[in-house]
Amino acid sequence: MCGIAGLVDPSAGADALAQAAARMTDALARRGPDGRGVWCEAGAGIALGHRRLAIIDLSERGAQPMASRDGRWVVTYNGELYDAAAHAPALAAGGHVFAGTSDTEVLVELIARHGVADALARVEGIFAFAAFDRAEGRLWLARDRMGVKPLLYAVAGRRLLFGSELRALLAHPGLARRIDPAALSSLLRHGYVPAPGTLLAGVRKLAPGTLLSWRPGEAAREEAYFSLDAVRRAGEADPFRGDDEAAADALEPLLTGAVRRQMTSDVPLGAFLSGGIDSSLVASLMVGAGGPAPRTFAVAFGEDPRLDEGGHAERIARHLGTRHTTVAVGEAEALARVADLADLSDEPLGDPSLLPTHLVCAAARRDGLTVALSGDGGDELFAGYERYFLAESFSSRVEPVPLALRRAASGAVAALPDRGLALLAATLPARLAGAEPADRLRKAAAVLPLDGFGLYRRLLTLNPDAQALARGVPGLPSPMDSVPEAPTRLDRMRALDCAAYLPDDILAKVDRASMAVGLEARVPLLDRDVVAFAWRLPAARLARGGSGKLPLRTLLARRVPRALWERPKQGFAPPLARWLRGPLRPFARDLVLPADAFGGLIDGPRARAMLEAHLAGSRNHAVGLWPILMFEAWRRRWGLAG
Repeated sequence: MCGIAGLVDPSAGADALAQAAARMTDALARRGPDGRGVWCEAGAGIALGHRRLAIIDLSERGAQPMASRDGRWVVTYNGELYDAAAHAPALAAGGHVFAGTSDTEVLVELIARHGVADALARVEGIFAFAAFDRAEGRLWLARDRMGVKPLLYAVAGRRLLFGSELRALLAHPGLARRIDPAALSSLLRHGYVPAPGTLLAGVRKLAPGTLLSWRPGEAAREEAYFSLDAVRRAGEADPFRGDDEAAADALEPLLTGAVRRQMTSDVPLGAFLSGGIDSSLVASLMVGAGGPAPRTFAVAFGEDPRLDEGGHAERIARHLGTRHTTVAVGEAEALARVADLADLSDEPLGDPSLLPTHLVCAAARRDGLTVALSGDGGDELFAGYERYFLAESFSSRVEPVPLALRRAASGAVAALPDRGLALLAATLPARLAGAEPADRLRKAAAVLPLDGFGLYRRLLTLNPDAQALARGVPGLPSPMDSVPEAPTRLDRMRALDCAAYLPDDILAKVDRASMAVGLEARVPLLDRDVVAFAWRLPAARLARGGSGKLPLRTLLARRVPRALWERPKQGFAPPLARWLRGPLRPFARDLVLPADAFGGLIDGPRARAMLEAHLAGSRNHAVGLWPILMFEAWRRRWGLAG
């Protein structure tokens, strides 16, 4: 895992190219603390840069940028090919003499032999890379199928810039440093900017499973070399027909193989263990692979037992025999690290779990790990989110009530003064009231006019009035605005989460949190074969009776007693509402209250009213405020305007 950057600029001389690439590359130093390389070809106006996090072949034979043996191709690459060893014999039989054992050498030689598109069809891994064809003067950019590793680029005339993070592009003086108001509107709504957009006008994310080709004088051409929709349709056309046990039996070798391939490493390796189903299954498969007991790491929110999974993780770790570390996250840690988030996140995220994710990554790195496996992807592929079941229950229980009645009830609750709402909320049963019953009642009333799919969308919306907050600017197009053609509502919700929430929030968060400390995070549940099998499973094999992930549950029960993990799902979010009213109160007020806050891009009075209502305790605006705070902290960090 590494950081990559570079540019094509035919108007720049050799020194200017080298200096620009060096600045862009050095901006990514945290992603690659083990080495630095810059390659230039002034006649073609290109420079490629690389910051190395050495995982496989720690010698200089794995250094980058790396040229193919025939000299035609030069690659700068961020990622891991889990099947590199499987391709090496064919390359050797074709006459290639390997200089080392790095997967980069396998990749560049596959490209030299088969071309970029054909090489991509052959490999399995997580990656983002740039490959320059010296014969044609053409640059190729590619990103892995599920969007685990990031890649951004900007084209302006005959110049192209690219990098693993926005900070690499911001290091080039020619980049227009202007915020895109539509992207900001999306950030306020979703908590992330949906690909291919970014918060900077003119900068694009390369979408997952996409290949770009470009040379000066041509328009950039993007084409999908992988389609998750095609995988989903293929699964629907060939559904798995066995029962629950048969589904688990079929999945077991796929997931076991994925975990074992992703345990390949020349440096210390461990796992994140939350105590939930996905991470516990991954850790148990690591233990089953043999060898020394793996290191595992978990976060504990000890100050709020409702959110604390630390004890669950410790019990599972003891059962599995892993060498376990619990990272305590409380108010002191939040206060100490919150100012770092603007720099850590690169492009701001409205996901507050970025903070604990970063802290557990930092702890793993301090403990000597360079690679950690995670359980990300299980909820999206195998139907684990509570919102899926809330939407299904809403559809069966609430939708049949005439819409006119639901609208009337919603309006009546909305019209209640705060005191009246508090009196009504006091009548709620304890299991429904939650920590803030009036706020919960208000939000429940607001969704009454929706249908089940609308409720699902609302549960993924941080600010329903995001467009108003963004001064009337609508957001960028998002998969969340579409309705996939799928057999069931559950499949449609899973498809949207895999297309948007997974790559643009979950995977982006883990990449930024881990790579900020030079730690590689791997995701075996997103292995190509596992993904394909998940989409062959009918809804009835995934979820039943309000519980999802049935095949994962069956597999885990074969390794860990159900009593250790069978419980209501807990999120990974910190107690944000309480923290904003407590230790983070000065942080929030400093960002929101100044008259010149937001650079004119957010409706200041509206944002200030949200904050004051939250601090007063009359509303819980924590999830809506967080993207506002993260944006303003980021805007100030980079000195950006609209």
